[in-house]
Amino acid sequence: MRTNNYIFVFVFLMMGCYQDLKAQRSGKNWIRPKSAKSEAMWGIRNGIVFSIWPAGVENDRDNTGGPRGLIRVGYENKGTVYLINFLAIEPVVGGTIEYSEISPSLIDNQWGKLMWAGESKTDTAYFGGAKTRGAILHPDSRHPEVEELSVYIFMERFNNGAHPYFRLFIRSDNPEELGIEVFNHSSSAPMERCVVTATMGNYSRLRNLHLIDKVIKSTELYKGYEGIGFTEKESYPLSKLWKASNGDVLVVAESDEDVNSLNAWPQEKNYLDRAGWRYRPNIKLSQYWRKAASDYDSSLMLRVNGRAKYWSGGSINKEDYIDIPGGPSFENFELRERYHFAEKVYFGITKKSARQFL
Repeated sequence: MRTNNYIFVFVFLMMGCYQDLKAQRSGKNWIRPKSAKSEAMWGIRNGIVFSIWPAGVENDRDNTGGPRGLIRVGYENKGTVYLINFLAIEPVVGGTIEYSEISPSLIDNQWGKLMWAGESKTDTAYFGGAKTRGAILHPDSRHPEVEELSVYIFMERFNNGAHPYFRLFIRSDNPEELGIEVFNHSSSAPMERCVVTATMGNYSRLRNLHLIDKVIKSTELYKGYEGIGFTEKESYPLSKLWKASNGDVLVVAESDEDVNSLNAWPQEKNYLDRAGWRYRPNIKLSQYWRKAASDYDSSLMLRVNGRAKYWSGGSINKEDYIDIPGGPSFENFELRERYHFAEKVYFGITKKSARQFL
């Protein structure tokens, strides 16, 4: 009898340890603010990290504010988070497009719409800290061990009347992908389109764009362009986009350089003065947009533009710019379609090459 009791206690304790271990595993990979007053940054280890102004994702260098009106997106690798891209919001109302990073704030008339976080759809007042740690959900009843970190992002109304808000989410079984669900407040002007665009492809020197039947190379598409601004040619319709066997649309962009080349930086004064543009991760990362088969229509299309020189704060002085090593790169990279409430799009930053995807 006593032996049976010992066995029972041992099994009970082991079950308790197992549950504790499960709980530790469940939470230890999430990157979440410690309190509402902490910096507004969320993510998952060995995967996607995102933040909103004034918080950066690279705490040792990107914590001074930086551009507003943008969602910073980074990647955590071996304890370090690297900024990879910015996501901007571009709603269209009555044929007029507006850009979240240069649209003036209604509060101080400075460039960039203010953004803030919440744990639910209930809109709340602007707050410069995290405001929420984010909700941990279980999105798949067939796999209750899968967790999802969910954060609502609100923003100021645009001058064209658009007033969108968003739910950003990351699943523990797909840590390299950020889900973006787009909503509008009831007071919003009708939006024809509400694009979430990746705005900084030149940092990763994205030059190869993979479509259904060919690879579009920015060095060929923009050959001969040497201006300081954006350059743009045609967009690509749904018929040109790669589709998975389940019907999902996937468009992958990657650099044509290896990681050693990406990490290298010209040892010239103009470049050393602008070394913030040097690619810092010690791994090569591809980027992609994905639309689930159930959530797009025939209006879906891919739009890209390019740059030959790194952005320099809008200066019109050509001397303030430096050439992108290796030639022109894709800059803005986005999927466009007619707006519908609660539409979803997925942005990925991955160690996989395009070949491993397609």
